[in-house]
Amino acid sequence: MKTSLKTWGRQTLAVLALCGLGGMAQAADLVIGQVAPLSGVLASTGHQMVVGGKIYFDHINAQGGVHGARIRHEVVDDGYKVPETVRLTRDMLAKPEVVALFGFAGTANVTQLLTDGVLDVGGAALVAPYTGGESLRNPFNPWIFHVRAGYADETEHMVQQVTTLGMSRIAVMYQDDGFGKAGLLGVENALAKRKLKLVVAAGYERNTDKVEEAVKKIKASDAQAIIMISVNKSTAAFVKLYRETGGGAQLYNISVVDPAELVRLAGLKNAHGLGISQVVPYPFMPNTPVVREYHALLKKYAPGEVVNYTSFEEFVGAKVLVEALRRAGPNPTRARVVKALESMNSFDTGGVIVNYSPANRIGSRYVEVTVIGSSGKLLK
Repeated sequence: MKTSLKTWGRQTLAVLALCGLGGMAQAADLVIGQVAPLSGVLASTGHQMVVGGKIYFDHINAQGGVHGARIRHEVVDDGYKVPETVRLTRDMLAKPEVVALFGFAGTANVTQLLTDGVLDVGGAALVAPYTGGESLRNPFNPWIFHVRAGYADETEHMVQQVTTLGMSRIAVMYQDDGFGKAGLLGVENALAKRKLKLVVAAGYERNTDKVEEAVKKIKASDAQAIIMISVNKSTAAFVKLYRETGGGAQLYNISVVDPAELVRLAGLKNAHGLGISQVVPYPFMPNTPVVREYHALLKKYAPGEVVNYTSFEEFVGAKVLVEALRRAGPNPTRARVVKALESMNSFDTGGVIVNYSPANRIGSRYVEVTVIGSSGKLLK
């Protein structure tokens, strides 16, 4: 009799587990796929992007997940190389458990996903890519949900500021790819609105910091202001060489650079005064609910990390994606996540408002310009 009771007990526990009684069964993980540049010229940016999403996903999991399901954040490194982005995204989307994509980087990288039909075939939303390229916004595509303003918005804001200060001789230093050309076009269009033309545009090769020819070309133009459409290492190399060879123009860069990295690579003397456009509010002062939450979770889940714009932007993106997972209901499909995102009209993350609809994927057009101050810190 003892043996049969034990057998009955084991069988009963197995049935209870399968039925989810007694809290023994759990919902399947919600898998979020992120392809990020964790090596190469954009490695520090890629690291910060991942941190911003991870701290919020960790927080949600600590609260019990979404509808009882845990978020599993899978990250792979593309080295900022376009073919790798395409290959790794295809691999991600081949896994049926991946319900959405999050926080990719690179205009050329993400544009290639559209060109090759990777997102069309996969049918998953890509939320908060770290790019403002117009080729990802116009013409409309249904898969990419932008949290940030576009490069056209950023360059318009910078040109407005420069011309208001009375400067008309404007040059552009740009990365010679889809990213750089998108920013270059934005500057040209903003100048054309004011009946002005660039004095010179000088490109450099993607995935390098070979900017010597660009410095030489722009210095010869005697520009009053230089707008850079470039990433950390190439921006720092340009700023350092341009200043150390006597260049005196006002320098600007769009939002994809990390000011702390620029100061480290170019030196404070050279980086001081550099203007950087930003597409999310100032994250260093916890004066809104979302910034306070970001500070608290960064300290709790990534105590060695510092506050910066990149991780804050992706933190906001993670909040948007988690809200979509909630709205999509238990056991969401990729299609239900897309529909949930479309329903997020005037969604307030705690001080940053995002607007989507079936006809709109550009969540925000917020832009402001900050400056690297005399101590190396970013000032509004």
